[in-house]
Amino acid sequence: MKAKVNKVNEFIAFCKVTKNLSDKTICAYKQDLAAYVRYVNETGDANVMRYVSNLIDTNHKTTTIKRHIATLGQYFKYVYRNDKISNPMLQFEFKLKSEKTLPRTISVREVKRLLATLYKLRDEATTKFATFQITRDLALIDLLCSTGIRIGEAAAITVDDVDLRSKIILIHGKGKKERLIYLSCAETVTNLKRWLVLRSELAPSHSFVFVNRELSPISIHGIENIFDKYRNLAQINVHATPHYLRHTFATNLLANGSDLRSVQEILGHSNVSITERYTEVTTSRKIKVLKKFNYRNNLLENV
Repeated sequence: MKAKVNKVNEFIAFCKVTKNLSDKTICAYKQDLAAYVRYVNETGDANVMRYVSNLIDTNHKTTTIKRHIATLGQYFKYVYRNDKISNPMLQFEFKLKSEKTLPRTISVREVKRLLATLYKLRDEATTKFATFQITRDLALIDLLCSTGIRIGEAAAITVDDVDLRSKIILIHGKGKKERLIYLSCAETVTNLKRWLVLRSELAPSHSFVFVNRELSPISIHGIENIFDKYRNLAQINVHATPHYLRHTFATNLLANGSDLRSVQEILGHSNVSITERYTEVTTSRKIKVLKKFNYRNNLLENV
């Protein structure tokens, strides 16, 4: 078992150096392979088919099972390429039924309430720390609302990435792919500018835009906690996460007439099929609107 663990560690190190993968993907590889090693240790069975069957029997989501399969595929490809042994993943073809889920959003009204709560708290701030906190939080949440970037992307923004004169920010996306986003909302620019002025006065020892109270770079968990705080104060959807803002941003772009390819580029999706999920949300909303408001629904038959 120790030899297997060592091989997993070798694979992770190999991926870090050669695959140009995000930290999140590396973390997922570690978790998935740890689960496989644990299963083998507990059952004494290294058969991949039975392992996948166990994931299904224990009610894992289809997306999770597919990720485990993909991870094992990469792992065994590495192991058996070096050891010159047949890759067991090549013996099977896994066909799992995809779960169709629509992106979860909040309403435009809830976004307004969220931002209004932040503005109110900013106007009420009286202490230096309260001003620091609300200025940062307003800039951060407004940026998420206005651009649809991921929280990991927001955490990774540096001062050098921001050009407020051109209203452009360089975003470091998944797989270390970069893209430029445009700040189309004047209020978002103003809120970000106010935070950058305050941040410069604090003089942190690094270049990351968003910092915590210790002036260290903010983490994605820190952003989640910030969002949860104002979500609860604004009394919007209790299940909402920061990612709802990304979904809301994309859905409303499409609902207001944007083309699919442009939304794909703005969001940094690697495949347009990922972006297409949002068209289903906008379609379902249109159906609800038409059912409720179409005048023809209420006309008498045979008039």
